[in-house]
Amino acid sequence: MTIPAAAAAAYRAAAQMNPQTAASAITPAELPGSSFSDFLSGAVKDSINTIRQGEQAATAQVQGKANLVDVVQQVNSAELTLDTVVAVRDKVVAAYQAIMNMPV
Repeated sequence: MTIPAAAAAAYRAAAQMNPQTAASAITPAELPGSSFSDFLSGAVKDSINTIRQGEQAATAQVQGKANLVDVVQQVNSAELTLDTVVAVRDKVVAAYQAIMNMPV
């Protein structure tokens, strides 16, 4: 079994363990009919939804309508998502700057 196949199998197993996240899972890029832009668009939409859920959970807690444990989990998930987005942005900017600094 190759590494990408093992990763895909692990992804499927994780998606089957939690059916709620399986419905909103991003389609792997190697499936027919999908492209990198579709993958990237799905990842951005998923990131926005995760951050929005964290904000909604915090608002519900302030109103006294949410469990504190659920709020902490949602906010931690939103924070992790934001950290990931910022790290990817930094890598893209660094790659762009490296390309721009290459001699022609």
